Amino acid sequence: MSVAEEPAREQRATRRGGRDLKIAVPVGLGLLGIVAVALLIRKQFFLIVVVVGLSLALWELDQALRRRDIRLPLLPLFVGSAGISVSAYQVGLEGLLVATVLTIFATVVWRLVDGGGAAAVRDLTGAAFATAYVPFLAGFVVLILATEQGQYKVALFLLLAVASDVGGFFAGVALGRHPLAPSVSPKKTWEGLAGSFVLCLAVATVGARLLDMDPVSGVMLGVLVPITATVGDLGESLLKRDLGLKDMGTLLPGHGGVLDRIDSMLLTAPFVYVVFNVAERMSG
Repeated sequence: MSVAEEPAREQRATRRGGRDLKIAVPVGLGLLGIVAVALLIRKQFFLIVVVVGLSLALWELDQALRRRDIRLPLLPLFVGSAGISVSAYQVGLEGLLVATVLTIFATVVWRLVDGGGAAAVRDLTGAAFATAYVPFLAGFVVLILATEQGQYKVALFLLLAVASDVGGFFAGVALGRHPLAPSVSPKKTWEGLAGSFVLCLAVATVGARLLDMDPVSGVMLGVLVPITATVGDLGESLLKRDLGLKDMGTLLPGHGGVLDRIDSMLLTAPFVYVVFNVAERMSG
């Protein structure tokens, strides 16, 4: 092999699966480090991380939707997103639901002050979608955080999301032959999904044992997370395809944007919240 061919070979190796691993891995580890420190110090610190992350995700979504002439009323969305997270933490599920409705109402009032018409309908439809998709679904993570041993449950939730992603990526790169949804995400394969199941089941089994959960709940987590995470990822891929985008943003080198990083977690959070609740009642 010539000297000129060596960089090209190395570049192909680091970009297998569509990611530059030399950049993606350190960024991913850095994000995990920030989350771990926040969870270990105090629950409220992680709540701050959530609020900041959701604000960045909403900003990315606004920039993406502008390609279809949809402009989100960002100020009420930012304030409402923080309110949804705080309400979920302080009040619980009722607070999450009420704060979500109030946020949508606030976006309606804010936008209609600038006028009505077809543009307002587009913007308000986008705002309702953004509220439900980002802060509402993320609110279930906050609900988990607010429970007893909440920081450890959230840590398990995040590790399961990472396990689904990592297991799917490496199994897909090594063994992937059969596309899972070629018209939506050509790189996803059935073999990759199998890798997600294997690693998630392993992490869920260990995590359930450490949290004194029954083994059945651990299996439920290991089976549910790869499904919901994959559906969540494919859902965002459909949105990006419709908008003509490769990534929702560029804030996280090697990963795309914040929304690209949390898309699978958003849909997964409500299901994990339910499993934790069921497990707590069974143990009680």
